[in-house]
Amino acid sequence: MSYADGLLSTGERIIYRNKQHPFIFIWGARWAILAVVIAGLSTWLGSNLDSQGISGSVKGVLGWVTLILFIGGIAVFIWTALRYVNQEYVLTNRRVIQVEGVLNRSATDSSLEKINDALLTQSVFGRMFDFGDLTVLTASEGGIERMRMLRSPVVYKKKMLDAKHEYEVDMERSGWAPSPPIRDGAAPTTQVPMPGPASVPAAPAPAAPAPAAPAAAPAVPASHADPDEVTRTLASLADLRDRGAISPEEYERKKAELLGRI
Repeated sequence: MSYADGLLSTGERIIYRNKQHPFIFIWGARWAILAVVIAGLSTWLGSNLDSQGISGSVKGVLGWVTLILFIGGIAVFIWTALRYVNQEYVLTNRRVIQVEGVLNRSATDSSLEKINDALLTQSVFGRMFDFGDLTVLTASEGGIERMRMLRSPVVYKKKMLDAKHEYEVDMERSGWAPSPPIRDGAAPTTQVPMPGPASVPAAPAPAAPAPAAPAAAPAVPASHADPDEVTRTLASLADLRDRGAISPEEYERKKAELLGRI
């Protein structure tokens, strides 16, 4: 299992793996290859020298130079090969991950939802040998920015954009929709389109209910009413006045009328 496999979250799966073109490995190991070639030439030159006198001294120096160049060149070559093998660009159903390093590993990723576009650059030589630079344009400051000398960059770009599209479709199916954040303390409002010339005018708002009619005052007893009945009627009128059902003026008028009938 590669290092990138251990970085996957729950439900995340790898769609495509890619690496840099082998030319990047050859370019990185160019000095190691040169050192091995020089070591070979030194070995050949030393084998043609006499072991006696000055030639013997030169032969001894060439032997040490050959040993240093050969060991150093092989060590740099192996280190460059390990770096190339452990470097990869992994595309999942959620993000793009760049993994690199031999002893100290590092992983940089960019979420598919933040990727806006990808800029592909290929020279004539790159088109011939199928490699190029892929620049990822994201909405965030961090993340993967440029994939140098990527192998089969056209295929990788297509698969990345397809994965982004499928990711957005899955999010929309689950009810997610991107929207600007709502400010704290402001209630969300629903935008209502303004009616056009052909729009039907809005129905008038329903009229407010009419206020309830005040309670009817107790019937005034007929002329020469019984004093006890008049007293009960006055008590009822006073209660209506206290509750606001009749005004004080109406109370006084009814009171005078009742008292005049005793």
